[in-house]
Amino acid sequence: MAEVAQWVAGARPRTFSAAVAPVCVGTGAAYLQGAANFGMGLLALVVALSLQVGVNYANDYSDGVRGTDATRVGPVRLVGQGLADPSSVKAAAMLSLATAAVVGLALVALANAWLLLVVGAAAIAAAWRYTGGAHPYGYRGLGEVAVFVFFGFVAVLGTQWTQSGALSFAGVFGAVGVGALSCAILVANNLRDIPGDEQVGKRTLAVAWGDPKTRRFYQQLVVTAFAVVPLAAIGSWWALLALAAAPLAWRPVRTVRAGTTGSDLVPVLSRTGLLQLGYAVLLTAGLMLSA
Repeated sequence: MAEVAQWVAGARPRTFSAAVAPVCVGTGAAYLQGAANFGMGLLALVVALSLQVGVNYANDYSDGVRGTDATRVGPVRLVGQGLADPSSVKAAAMLSLATAAVVGLALVALANAWLLLVVGAAAIAAAWRYTGGAHPYGYRGLGEVAVFVFFGFVAVLGTQWTQSGALSFAGVFGAVGVGALSCAILVANNLRDIPGDEQVGKRTLAVAWGDPKTRRFYQQLVVTAFAVVPLAAIGSWWALLALAAAPLAWRPVRTVRAGTTGSDLVPVLSRTGLLQLGYAVLLTAGLMLSA
């Protein structure tokens, strides 16, 4: 039986910024519209975190039972390293996704935003089928697309919509920025895993593109996040505060540019997560100051 600390590590806390950041920005965009509801924002945060934990445990289970986690470097793999019974990890994933479903249903009902039920169901299905099922899309180079859609547009705009009932330039371009940085976290993870994924036949986008192009893609995603800030700041110039997060990009980008491989890329994930969190907090603060 895995220890509590191993279960926590298996949930991959380094990725939690991908859940927190979009809820912050979506709430900030709603605040700019004069319609922020922090209770609804808290519910959205529970949904986002539950989905993030759920997808992390689901990936641990599915990759573990397929044997694709057997030789990887990086964070704890509960199944791949034989630390926990696969059925227990699967149950943890299902419990997390069920929590997202129940809280999401409450959020949709309170906001009277029933169309989001379809979106929420798609998000839960995407969380499981990333590496689960007979034809996991994460094994076909589509992981980054899903992350951009669900942890960018869906999370940011869904949060904004449940609070204000409307979208805005700030929300849309904030979603692009947050989604780009969520993708960057995944790209850094898959860059690290290229050798092991090639060995077991897991064809991520990083495997398909190769090392040099994947490194350039990571850098382009970071640049994109900052390039859209002026667009998000149309009519809300305080949102340009998000540009002050740029120094946080220096270390992870430098590490990726340097050709670092293997376990030495692990810090890039946490530093990209810190970058995303700083970016979201500053963008949110700017949107609120503009209200």
